[in-house]
Amino acid sequence: MGFAAKKTEKKYSYADYLEWEDNQRWEIIKGDVYDMSPSPLRKHQFISIELSWQIKNFLKANKRPCEAYHAPFDIRFPESVKNDEEIIDVVQPDIVVICDYSKLDRRGCHGAPDFIIEILSPYTAHKDHNIKRDLYEKNKVKEYWIIDPSNKIVTVYILDEKNRYEKPMIHSKQGKLKVAALEGLEIDFDDIFSASVFE
Repeated sequence: MGFAAKKTEKKYSYADYLEWEDNQRWEIIKGDVYDMSPSPLRKHQFISIELSWQIKNFLKANKRPCEAYHAPFDIRFPESVKNDEEIIDVVQPDIVVICDYSKLDRRGCHGAPDFIIEILSPYTAHKDHNIKRDLYEKNKVKEYWIIDPSNKIVTVYILDEKNRYEKPMIHSKQGKLKVAALEGLEIDFDDIFSASVFE
Protein backbone atom coordinates (compact mmCIF):
# COMPACT_ATOMS: atom_id res chain seq x y z
CA MET A 1 0.00 0.00 0.00
CA GLY A 2 2.35 2.69 -1.10
CA PHE A 3 5.87 3.80 -1.83
CA ALA A 4 7.91 4.55 1.27
CA ALA A 5 7.09 8.10 2.35
CA LYS A 6 6.37 9.14 -1.21
CA LYS A 7 4.78 12.53 -0.93
CA THR A 8 4.58 15.84 -2.73
CA GLU A 9 5.90 19.24 -1.65
CA LYS A 10 2.57 21.06 -1.78
CA LYS A 11 0.13 20.77 1.13
CA TYR A 12 -3.28 19.30 0.35
CA SER A 13 -6.69 19.00 2.01
CA TYR A 14 -9.67 16.67 1.87
CA ALA A 15 -11.27 19.07 -0.62
CA ASP A 16 -8.37 18.40 -3.00
CA TYR A 17 -8.63 14.68 -2.33
CA LEU A 18 -12.26 14.62 -3.46
CA GLU A 19 -11.21 15.96 -6.88
CA TRP A 20 -8.70 13.20 -7.61
CA GLU A 21 -9.37 10.21 -9.84
CA ASP A 22 -11.23 7.29 -8.27
CA ASN A 23 -8.88 4.69 -9.74
CA GLN A 24 -5.94 5.90 -7.64
CA ARG A 25 -5.50 5.56 -3.88
CA TRP A 26 -3.91 8.24 -1.74
CA GLU A 27 -3.60 9.26 1.90
CA ILE A 28 -3.09 12.76 3.29
CA ILE A 29 -1.27 13.20 6.60
CA LYS A 30 -0.55 16.73 7.85
CA GLY A 31 -1.27 17.94 4.33
CA ASP A 32 1.36 15.65 2.78
CA VAL A 33 0.18 13.23 0.09
CA TYR A 34 1.21 9.57 0.14
CA ASP A 35 0.82 7.34 -2.89
CA MET A 36 -0.75 3.99 -1.92
CA SER A 37 0.24 2.00 -5.01
CA PRO A 38 1.24 -0.70 -5.90
CA SER A 39 -1.48 -3.12 -4.81
CA PRO A 40 -0.89 -5.12 -1.60
CA LEU A 41 0.76 -8.54 -1.75
CA ARG A 42 -1.15 -11.81 -1.45
CA LYS A 43 -0.26 -12.36 2.25
CA HIS A 44 -1.53 -8.89 3.05
CA GLN A 45 -4.87 -9.52 1.39
CA PHE A 46 -5.24 -12.95 2.97
CA ILE A 47 -4.76 -11.48 6.46
CA SER A 48 -7.16 -8.63 5.73
CA ILE A 49 -9.95 -10.96 4.63
CA GLU A 50 -9.46 -13.38 7.53
CA LEU A 51 -9.42 -10.61 10.15
CA SER A 52 -12.45 -8.89 8.64
CA TRP A 53 -14.34 -12.18 8.72
CA GLN A 54 -13.49 -12.84 12.39
CA ILE A 55 -14.37 -9.31 13.48
CA LYS A 56 -17.65 -9.12 11.55
CA ASN A 57 -18.74 -12.53 12.85
CA PHE A 58 -18.05 -11.43 16.43
CA LEU A 59 -19.97 -8.17 16.07
CA LYS A 60 -22.95 -9.91 14.51
CA ALA A 61 -23.03 -12.87 16.93
CA ASN A 62 -22.81 -10.60 19.96
CA LYS A 63 -25.12 -7.90 18.58
CA ARG A 64 -22.48 -5.25 19.19
CA PRO A 65 -23.44 -1.73 18.02
CA CYS A 66 -20.31 -1.38 15.91
CA GLU A 67 -19.41 -1.53 12.24
CA ALA A 68 -16.23 -2.91 10.65
CA TYR A 69 -14.78 -1.83 7.32
CA HIS A 70 -11.72 -2.68 5.26
CA ALA A 71 -9.76 -0.53 2.83
CA PRO A 72 -10.52 1.46 0.85
CA PHE A 73 -12.58 3.31 3.47
CA ASP A 74 -11.80 6.94 4.30
CA ILE A 75 -11.08 8.12 7.84
CA ARG A 76 -10.96 11.91 8.26
CA PHE A 77 -9.29 13.58 11.24
CA PRO A 78 -10.03 15.43 13.44
CA GLU A 79 -13.73 15.14 14.18
CA SER A 80 -13.87 18.79 15.31
CA VAL A 81 -12.95 20.14 11.85
CA LYS A 82 -15.99 20.22 9.56
CA ASN A 83 -14.71 22.18 6.55
CA ASP A 84 -13.26 19.94 3.80
CA GLU A 85 -10.65 22.60 2.97
CA GLU A 86 -9.36 22.45 6.56
CA ILE A 87 -9.17 18.66 6.91
CA ILE A 88 -5.54 17.71 6.23
CA ASP A 89 -5.56 14.12 7.55
CA VAL A 90 -7.33 11.47 5.46
CA VAL A 91 -6.24 7.84 5.73
CA GLN A 92 -7.39 4.41 4.57
CA PRO A 93 -6.42 1.87 7.24
CA ASP A 94 -6.59 -1.79 6.29
CA ILE A 95 -9.33 -2.52 8.86
CA VAL A 96 -11.33 -0.25 11.17
CA VAL A 97 -14.07 -0.76 13.74
CA ILE A 98 -16.35 2.15 14.67
CA CYS A 99 -18.80 1.96 17.58
CA ASP A 100 -19.99 5.57 17.52
CA TYR A 101 -22.48 5.84 14.68
CA SER A 102 -22.42 9.63 14.82
CA LYS A 103 -18.96 9.48 13.22
CA LEU A 104 -20.21 7.59 10.17
CA ASP A 105 -21.48 9.34 7.06
CA ARG A 106 -21.81 8.54 3.37
CA ARG A 107 -18.13 9.37 2.79
CA GLY A 108 -16.71 7.17 5.54
CA CYS A 109 -15.77 7.98 9.13
CA HIS A 110 -15.18 11.49 10.48
CA GLY A 111 -13.33 11.04 13.75
CA ALA A 112 -11.45 8.29 15.56
CA PRO A 113 -12.42 4.64 15.07
CA ASP A 114 -12.30 2.48 18.19
CA PHE A 115 -9.92 -0.04 16.64
CA ILE A 116 -7.53 0.19 13.68
CA ILE A 117 -5.41 -2.51 12.06
CA GLU A 118 -2.61 -1.81 9.58
CA ILE A 119 -0.93 -4.70 7.75
CA LEU A 120 2.67 -3.95 6.83
CA SER A 121 4.14 -4.05 3.37
CA PRO A 122 7.75 -3.22 2.44
CA TYR A 123 6.54 0.21 1.35
CA THR A 124 4.57 1.19 4.46
CA ALA A 125 6.61 0.06 7.47
CA HIS A 126 7.96 3.50 8.40
CA LYS A 127 4.64 5.24 7.84
CA ASP A 128 2.63 2.67 9.82
CA HIS A 129 5.08 2.45 12.74
CA ASN A 130 5.74 6.17 13.08
CA ILE A 131 3.62 8.65 11.12
CA LYS A 132 0.31 6.82 11.48
CA ARG A 133 1.03 5.77 15.04
CA ASP A 134 1.42 9.43 16.01
CA LEU A 135 -1.68 10.42 14.04
CA TYR A 136 -3.82 7.74 15.71
CA GLU A 137 -2.55 8.60 19.17
CA LYS A 138 -3.20 12.32 18.61
CA ASN A 139 -6.78 11.58 17.57
CA LYS A 140 -7.38 9.11 20.42
CA VAL A 141 -7.82 5.85 18.53
CA LYS A 142 -8.33 3.44 21.44
CA GLU A 143 -6.38 0.51 20.00
CA TYR A 144 -3.97 0.20 17.09
CA TRP A 145 -2.49 -3.04 15.75
CA ILE A 146 0.36 -3.33 13.27
CA ILE A 147 0.67 -6.76 11.69
CA ASP A 148 3.95 -7.84 10.10
CA PRO A 149 3.14 -10.73 7.72
CA SER A 150 6.78 -11.53 6.94
CA ASN A 151 7.76 -12.11 10.57
CA LYS A 152 4.32 -13.10 11.91
CA ILE A 153 4.45 -10.35 14.54
CA VAL A 154 1.60 -8.22 15.91
CA THR A 155 2.42 -4.90 17.60
CA VAL A 156 -0.37 -3.62 19.85
CA TYR A 157 -0.84 -0.03 21.04
CA ILE A 158 -3.53 0.74 23.63
CA LEU A 159 -4.54 4.24 24.71
CA ASP A 160 -4.02 4.88 28.44
CA GLU A 161 -5.94 7.16 30.81
CA LYS A 162 -3.79 10.11 29.70
CA ASN A 163 -4.75 9.50 26.06
CA ARG A 164 -1.24 8.33 25.21
CA TYR A 165 -0.25 4.98 23.80
CA GLU A 166 1.27 2.67 26.35
CA LYS A 167 4.51 0.85 25.60
CA PRO A 168 3.63 -1.46 22.70
CA MET A 169 3.00 -5.14 23.30
CA ILE A 170 4.77 -7.38 20.81
CA HIS A 171 3.14 -10.73 20.04
CA SER A 172 5.16 -13.24 18.05
CA LYS A 173 3.23 -16.40 18.83
CA GLN A 174 0.20 -17.93 17.22
CA GLY A 175 -2.98 -18.42 19.19
CA LYS A 176 -5.64 -15.95 20.27
CA LEU A 177 -5.07 -12.26 20.94
CA LYS A 178 -7.61 -10.18 22.87
CA VAL A 179 -8.85 -6.84 21.57
CA ALA A 180 -9.05 -4.47 24.54
CA ALA A 181 -11.24 -1.96 22.70
CA LEU A 182 -13.86 -4.63 21.96
CA GLU A 183 -14.44 -6.65 25.11
CA GLY A 184 -14.90 -10.33 24.37
CA LEU A 185 -13.25 -10.30 20.95
CA GLU A 186 -10.24 -12.57 20.50
CA ILE A 187 -8.49 -12.79 17.15
CA ASP A 188 -7.32 -16.31 16.34
CA PHE A 189 -4.00 -16.21 14.50
CA ASP A 190 -3.57 -20.00 14.33
CA ASP A 191 -5.54 -20.39 11.12
CA ILE A 192 -4.05 -17.22 9.68
CA PHE A 193 -0.32 -17.74 10.16
CA SER A 194 -0.48 -21.50 9.52
CA ALA A 195 -2.17 -21.09 6.13
CA SER A 196 -0.42 -22.29 2.97
CA VAL A 197 0.15 -18.71 1.82
CA PHE A 198 2.80 -18.42 4.58
CA GLU A 199 4.72 -21.55 3.56
